Parts: sequence; C-alpha cells; structure tokens
Amino acid sequence: MEGGVMKPDKTEFTECFRTSWKTPYIMRLAFSAGIGGLLFGYDTGVISGALLYIRDDYKYVGRHTWLQETIVSMAIAGAIVGAAFGGWLNDKYGRKKSILLADILFFIGAVVMAAAQGPWMIILGRIFVGFGVGMASMTAPLYISEASPARIRGALVSTNGLLITGGQFLAYLINLAFTKAPGTWRWMLGVAGVPAVVQFILMLSLPESPRWLYRQDKVKEARVILEKIYPANEVEDELKALHSSVEAEKAEEGSIGDSILAKLKNAWGNNVVRRGLYAGITVQVAQQFVGINTVMYYSPTIVQLAGFASNKTALALSLITSGLNALGSIGSMAFVDRYGRRRLMIISMFGIIACLVALSVLFYEAASHAPKIGSAESLHFGRNATCSSFLQVSQPQPPQWNCMTCLKASSDCAFCANGDSKYHPGACLAATDAVKEMCGDEHRTWYTKGCPSKFGIFAVLLLGMYIISYSPGMGTVPWIVNSEIYPLRFRGLGGGIAAVSNWVSNLVVSETFLTLTEALGSAGTFLLFAGFSAIGLVAIYFLVPETKGLQFEEVEKMLERGYKPGLCCSSKEVDDDTK
Repeated sequence: MEGGVMKPDKTEFTECFRTSWKTPYIMRLAFSAGIGGLLFGYDTGVISGALLYIRDDYKYVGRHTWLQETIVSMAIAGAIVGAAFGGWLNDKYGRKKSILLADILFFIGAVVMAAAQGPWMIILGRIFVGFGVGMASMTAPLYISEASPARIRGALVSTNGLLITGGQFLAYLINLAFTKAPGTWRWMLGVAGVPAVVQFILMLSLPESPRWLYRQDKVKEARVILEKIYPANEVEDELKALHSSVEAEKAEEGSIGDSILAKLKNAWGNNVVRRGLYAGITVQVAQQFVGINTVMYYSPTIVQLAGFASNKTALALSLITSGLNALGSIGSMAFVDRYGRRRLMIISMFGIIACLVALSVLFYEAASHAPKIGSAESLHFGRNATCSSFLQVSQPQPPQWNCMTCLKASSDCAFCANGDSKYHPGACLAATDAVKEMCGDEHRTWYTKGCPSKFGIFAVLLLGMYIISYSPGMGTVPWIVNSEIYPLRFRGLGGGIAAVSNWVSNLVVSETFLTLTEALGSAGTFLLFAGFSAIGLVAIYFLVPETKGLQFEEVEKMLERGYKPGLCCSSKEVDDDTK
C-alpha cells in the first residue's frame, strides 16, 4: 500500500508477526487469498505421485513418454491461458472475483480427474485445473500485496509462497496415504476439490482489494477496508497517497488505450513498465529454467532413477524434498524484508548451480557403476522372457551391457536384480506383467526407470540441498517482485505477461524432462539445467533492481530514473540520459 512511515533497514519477520497480532484482519486476508497458493501447490505437486499409478492402470501410458509428459504438462498449458486471461479479469472485474472463478475451475478439474474413464479425461481435468492455477498464480499474491502495509508486504506475500510449497507437501502426504486405497490416483487428484470449496466460502465474506476499489471511484469502500488494516493515524496518509496515485494514472489514461493490443504497445513504450517487465519476466523465466518443476512434477520418478524401485519408497523419499521446500518458504518470510529480494535470489542461484552440477556428477557415476547384465541371469527366466533388444545383439557373443544400457535400449525392457545382491549382474527382461511377477516370485527387485545404486541416498540428499537453495530465494521472491514492480495502471497487464512467461517456461521444462533424460541421461539433463541457471544468474544481476521496503510510487520513480548493478547484490539508480 502507499503511505506509512518506512524503515526498510529495520523491517523484519517479527514486524509482520507484531502487526498481524495487533490486526488479525490482515492475516485473515492473506491466508484466505493464499489458499489459492495451496491449490496451486497441490495440483502441481500431486501429479508426480499419481502418475506412478496412472502408468500402472494404463499400460500404454507407461510405454509412451510423450503421453506421461502430456498428462503432467496440460495443467501448465491451461495455466498459460489462465494467467493471460487473469490479467485482464483482474483489471476489469477485480481481484476477488478472479479468485472465486479460479476456485470454480479448480473444483471442476478435480471432479473430472477423479471420475476419469481414460487418459483423455485426466488430460481434460488437468486443463481445467491449469486454468485455475494460472489465475491463482498471479491473483493471490496481487490481492495480498494490495491489502498489506508496505513494511510487511514482502513477508505477507511470502505466505502465498509458503502455502504453495505447503500444498506440494500436502500432495505428497495425500499420495502416500492413498497408495493402498482402491482407486489410488483418483483420490489423489480428487481431493483438490475440498480446499477450493473452502476458499470460495471464505472469499465471499472478504472485501475487494482497496487499491482496485479506489481505482473504481469506490472511495468509501476502500476507506472502510483501510481502517481495518491500518492504525487510525495512518489511514488519512494512505488515502492521500492513493488519491495522488490514481489522479496521476487518470491523467495518463487517454494515451494508453482500451484494447489489449493498445495497452501492450503503450506498456512497452513506457520506460517504467518496460524496465519492470525486464525484471519481472527475467525472474519468472529463471525460476523455471533452474529445473525446479522437474523435481516437483517428477520427484518420485527422479528418486526411482536414483535407484529406488518401489512406488511407495519413491513417494516417501519425495516427502523430504517437498517438506524442505515448505520450510524454505518460511525462511523467505523471515528474510525477504530484511535482506532484500535481489540478494536472496542471487545467493539462491549460486546454491542451485552448485547442487545441479553435483547431481550431474552423481548420476553420471551411478550410470557408470550400474550392475552388469548377465546372459545366464537373463536366460534363467526363459528365452521368451528375455528382452528382445538384448537377444538381437547377443549373437555371436553377449554384449557388454549394464542395467542402464538395458533400460535405454527400449521401453519394453526392464531389469530384474540379482537374487543374492542387487549390485551383482542381473537380468534384462521383457517389461510385461507376467515377467515382472516371475521376477518377484524369486524375491528379486524389478527396475524400469533407474538401476540399483549405492549413490541413491546421496542423490536424495542433494535434491534436498537443491530445494534448500531454491525455496527461500528463487521459490518465492519472483512472485513478490512481480506483485510490486509495475505501476497500478499496468499491474494486471504486467503481472499477466510475467505469469504467462513463467508458465510457458514451465511448460517447456515439464514437457521435455523425460525426453531429455532419455536423450542425454539424468547426468546430462541436470548439467543442462545448471547451464540455464548460470545464464539466469547473470540476467538477474544486470536486470533486476532491489524493491525491498519501497512504496509502489518509490519503485515507479526508481524505474523511471533507471538503475545499474552495484556491488554486494545491490543496485544503483542512474539518470535516464546515462541509461
């Protein structure tokens, strides 16, 4: 919000706690809107576990990588549309109505997926959920930001990030809880309808954003809300600041235009908005190309690639990454208003790059030391049970294959571990239910995604370190930056463009991850993301200013003057003629 006495250097998480304790209404607004973040997190996280059981129920899904990627990614495709439409809807009808519409879409998607009669219905439900996710991804932080005192705005917007990661953690818990239930993945996907109903009911009793109301000339309504948020002696200052801001915007409106194309043209022609978009789009794209959603969407699959074959074990170990993600969001709430947005992101990126490089080395070593394929072991189950790809190259003498070679040879090949030790030479077999049962009858472990590895537990630990590096910085800060870096008249449009860039990047990453692991191997894929992260680090350093503790008008003035990178993760303002 505008106004208020600002002391950014002393802003702390404890200030958020003290303010919220004195004025519980602020936290009520933040957490009610933040349930959209919970739904966002749940619906993006739940598919990682549900996919394991969808593959079991629909065998042709398990055999086709592109179909698995499509089931995961259709929610992202829907989110792109939802984010783009949400920007217009936010400006036209307000933040509250946008959240209510997102809840309806979440509920419809959950019901369709739970009742799915085939992969096509799962994909349809994922698209509806994606519409809701896209709208919630930009509307929830925007609503919280505009209903928060500036001195604790970053911490409160971080509650949305906390609920996103909390939703992802809840998704893994729900997945684990329903592993033995009839219908497994149907329950996992259908449960998302419950918080959507809860938020819909809560939002009916909450007001519209005071900033948006004031912009619509509903001054009395805006004042009533401000009186519930601010101490009585600060309300008049806030109203004056709002008045000045809105009057300045109205004076410029004639040159902006009413159509989307006209607004886009004028937004890009405006130095303030264009520089804001440089920063906003940069952090959103960088957030995705560090590869985070390969972990959140495919975490159990990655755990299986690290050598843990059991679905239940993979889900249980994935709880570590999702739990650390939620804890990291709490860290963001504690530090984002103390140390700043820019500094947290840069430190976060250094940690991410180090972890991705280490993961690449670890997966390379794991693939190099995978158990060998023994011809006697493979033929032990009968020639008809042996993988046809292995048989074709085994004459006149057996090839020097290992487990990883077997799995990469064809989607119809699987590895049955040695009965004495899973690290000893095993069998390359046909990936059918009958052969799998034969392998299990001899108390051997069946592998289709990864191979037995002594490095597996270290891969899980490195994934945890990666999440610890990501969550407090790149996990939540990009959404905070985009909630405060655009002028009010362009906030819906700017936030929508940045959110679309986030979801497009997300779609590219999620739609290609499994294909990349097949083409480059797990090691090459993680190294590729390390390279993308290094590019993102450079872009953040040069394009993203610090907005910690600044009123919206101060951010606008800073962008108008321009800025350049400074030492120690800070930024310096420069004159336009030197920009």
